[in-house]
Amino acid sequence: MSSTAIDTAFERRLSALVNSGQPEILQGGRRGVEKESLRVTAQGRLAQTPHPLALGSALTSEHITTDYSEALIELVTPTFTTTWELLQYLLDLHEFVYRHLGDELLWTTSMPCRIDSDEEIPLAQYGRSHVGRMKTVYRNGLGLRYGRMMQAISGVHFNYSFPQEFWPAYAHILKARGRGSEFVSARYFDLLRNYRRHGWLVLYLFGVSPVVCKSFLSGREHHLEDFAPGTAYEPFATSLRMSDVGYRNRNQADLSVSVNSLEEYVRDLSRAISTPHPPYAALGVKDDGEYRQLNANILQIENEYYSFIRPKRVARSGERPTQALRRAGVEYVEVRALDVSAFDPVGVNQNKLRFLEAFVALCLLKDSPPIADAEQRSLDQNHLTVARRGREPGLALWRDGQSVPMRAWARELIDSMAGICEILDRGDPSRPYSLALATQAAKVEEVALTPSARMLAELAATGESFFALALRMSRLHKEYFLDLYPPDEARLAEFTREAAESLAKQKAIEAADRGAFDEYLERYFAP
Repeated sequence: MSSTAIDTAFERRLSALVNSGQPEILQGGRRGVEKESLRVTAQGRLAQTPHPLALGSALTSEHITTDYSEALIELVTPTFTTTWELLQYLLDLHEFVYRHLGDELLWTTSMPCRIDSDEEIPLAQYGRSHVGRMKTVYRNGLGLRYGRMMQAISGVHFNYSFPQEFWPAYAHILKARGRGSEFVSARYFDLLRNYRRHGWLVLYLFGVSPVVCKSFLSGREHHLEDFAPGTAYEPFATSLRMSDVGYRNRNQADLSVSVNSLEEYVRDLSRAISTPHPPYAALGVKDDGEYRQLNANILQIENEYYSFIRPKRVARSGERPTQALRRAGVEYVEVRALDVSAFDPVGVNQNKLRFLEAFVALCLLKDSPPIADAEQRSLDQNHLTVARRGREPGLALWRDGQSVPMRAWARELIDSMAGICEILDRGDPSRPYSLALATQAAKVEEVALTPSARMLAELAATGESFFALALRMSRLHKEYFLDLYPPDEARLAEFTREAAESLAKQKAIEAADRGAFDEYLERYFAP
């Protein structure tokens, strides 16, 4: 379908929303953030200490957990209907964590601190329960398959669901027969396909990892250039984190997971977690009776599949992500493409989150035909091109089989978002969404305003290495959080209470375990 036809369908839907008689139809969506940070020593080396007990149990705490490594803290907010409440909660979480870190710091960039070898990266530990053990074995398997260094990268994930009242109105606009969870899931998959088509824009606007510490590249082929002592870079990169230097994994290059429908998505992921992969079998599943990985399949579990965006539903206890989706459909989307920003104390800001909210609405409302294999290859190439060369003058991307200037396409997408931002701004004279959009539009016109350009300019101005700049910013952020006044004592007390409850909950899970670990895994993976 031509882009003109897509634009016509989009304009029609947007106009219908504007005239729906519900002026605030897009307002009140639920948004949350998951923000990862490495715990490091005062000297910027990866912390070898356990996850602080005062932060609670990484297994059962809802808001403070760990990701791949014992030293990789993940802060998870509840969902909120306003961005300022979300960021306030994230700020409070940081303040609480910093009160229990002693001399340690939270590393302030996506690309890791100085790490000399995989052995320096401790696996996250979740106690002696079957579920806790499974989490650690899974992480050991990731390290065997891809190396631990890649798992030390951190990011910010934005979770979003449209307001419940939006769906009946949208079904009416589309003249859809079904109005239930099948309709909602199908529309979320429209969004997923269009995010694959247009998500490169997020890398251009918000990528802030054009440089890496050379220790990250140790023993790898990379073709990056020297920037400063101990620092390598790609001159026009936006997000090396989201490039083949970072998360984009060659091991998964042949893994194709369709987002043409919920059925195809579940089918492809289910196949990957049940299909043996000889190279992984060669690594061994067990060694002297101890698990090295959960299995020797293409994916051990669904979460091993790396993608820029995921369809999600909160799973019940013991339920796999694909089972949850199959049971009740898509509940929200998880946008996984944001770098941690050293220029924001909590790693993200309101402008960015408001833009993303409008951007996912654009992806939902635009026409979204199925993606064939040939188109998917060019979409993957676009993401990689922008991650590695997004600020290159005259850069072109592939669209509908033709080469188009990236800047012209970016302008077109941003122009299309103006009407969405107007709906999101209704009733607010400060027009925060339109202002967030204008801030991003300026980056398209002036590349020096992008965070990746700003990072390189800062390094050039100070003469610092990437490591020195990140360590300096990490120290500044620590001072900022410890000096906040007045602290929200009620919120901090709530976090202390939650930490104690989570430790008790972990003990209860461990006490309730029955049977052998092998039996537990067998039950978990049963069809």
